Amino acid sequence: QVQLVESGGGLVQPGGSLRLSCAASGIIFSIYAMGWYRQAPGKQRELVAVITRGGITNYADSVKGRFTISRDNAKNTVYLQMNSLKPEDTDVYYCNAKRSGATLVYWGQGTQVTVSS
Repeated sequence: QVQLVESGGGLVQPGGSLRLSCAASGIIFSIYAMGWYRQAPGKQRELVAVITRGGITNYADSVKGRFTISRDNAKNTVYLQMNSLKPEDTDVYYCNAKRSGATLVYWGQGTQVTVSS
């Protein structure tokens, strides 16, 4: 059974930082591309950052220079370091796992990030 479990969300003031973690089980983690997405109520889920099995990263323009995605294959975990947080970063953040060329995508349950003073 595949499980992706996010953690690290919470309430932070504008300008603050949070680090999200997503622990994967039930998959051969090292061969999956891992991504972080976010979604606000009533809006479409949008890509935040992705890291390929080879470590190549890509970011949404809105988070470039502030967020960093990384992975630890030994721990089956992907991270999202979020710095200089803004109120507009408030969303539920989800991680996903996808193999190149495959249509099946696995999702976690999400973790709430709230940026507010």
